[in-house]
This record gives sequence, C-alpha cells and structure tokens, in this order.
Amino acid sequence: MKNISIFGTGAVGRTLGTKLVQLGHRVMMGSRTKDNEKAMEWADKNGQNALYGNFEDAAEFSNIIINCTKGAITLEVFELAGINKLKNKIILDLSNPLDFSNGMPPSLYPQWSNTYSLGEAIQDKLPESKVVKSLNMVNCEVMADATLCGGSASMFICGNDDEAKKEIASILNEFGWTKIIDLGDIKGARGLESLLPIWVRLWSTTGNGHIAFDIVGL
Repeated sequence: MKNISIFGTGAVGRTLGTKLVQLGHRVMMGSRTKDNEKAMEWADKNGQNALYGNFEDAAEFSNIIINCTKGAITLEVFELAGINKLKNKIILDLSNPLDFSNGMPPSLYPQWSNTYSLGEAIQDKLPESKVVKSLNMVNCEVMADATLCGGSASMFICGNDDEAKKEIASILNEFGWTKIIDLGDIKGARGLESLLPIWVRLWSTTGNGHIAFDIVGL
C-alpha cells in the first residue's frame, strides 16, 4: 500500500483516485478548499482509504503526487500547495497545455510548445522535486485501465530522475501498462504534450475515446 496524493477533482482525478483505492492504496484528493463537494462525494463513495483536503494537505500526505489539474492553472496549483512542501517528492504530471479560447479543437499554448513544455515549466517551478510526465495522451479511463484500448498500446514516460521514473512505472504497471517506453529527460514532455492534439482529432474522427498509441518495430 502506498500513500498517493491527487491534485484536482475533475474526471481524471476521480477516475485515477478510484482505481488506486481499488488497487489497495490510500489516496488523498486535493483541491483549493478543504470542503470541495466533488472531493467529498468521491471520498464517500470510495471508503476509508479515500481522503480529501486542500492542496497543502495533499502535498503533505504523500511523497507521490499526481497532477490532474488543467494545464492553464497547473503552476498556480503548485504555488497553492506550497513549493517547500513538494521538495524531493515525485510529481506525476498528466496535464496538457491546452488552450480552449477559440473553441474545439484546442490548440497548445505557444509558450509551452515546440521548444518548451508544461512538464519542463513544472520542473523549473519545482527544482527540488522529481517531475515525471506520462499518461497525458490518453483519456482517463484508459489511463487507469490499459486493457480498454486492447492492452497492447505503448505508454511513454520521461523525467530527469531515473528512480522516480521507476516508481511511476510500477504504478503504470498496476494500471495495466506493460509496454513502457522511456523518452529520457523532462524535455521529452514536448513530444508527449504534442500528441494530445492528434489524440483529440482521432477521437473526433472515430468517436472512440478508448484509443492509444503504439510503437511497432522495437
């Protein structure tokens, strides 16, 4: 059993939180307030190993934090949690720098694309934390259960700390991801985040949200 924190109370956070509790972990869901209705409802449905609090509470609860917040507010969320509280902790970042200001499909914020990424911005914001990027290029149901996309898809991971990536890879294995491809340091987040617009187009074209990417020929 691990203690794992989740930042964010949206569909992604609730789906992963529920799966982690089912796998036997203790999970705290963090939000801006201690009495967030979505977090309270989620905890009530998932039993004694499902906890909730504000971002500071969640930062203190665990050495593994899963960031499920929207890309536009992610950096602000880490400030609310407290930079000092996140020192030496593993941050699994699922966020995407999606700009919905012009409707669908979204674009990537220009400051976090091509030569930079939101994953890198988080690592720069948290220089003493261990940021790992993964899971951001599939929907939340597939994140938590790789078999929904057929079970043979590839999952990508990147980050500066090898031990942190191993820790996250073990969680990915629990979610059913067995073909994990390490893309190196956190600069690999540029490619991972660029996959999301392709995923959105595929989902729009096929109507199927249970899709993922696979790399063949390895």
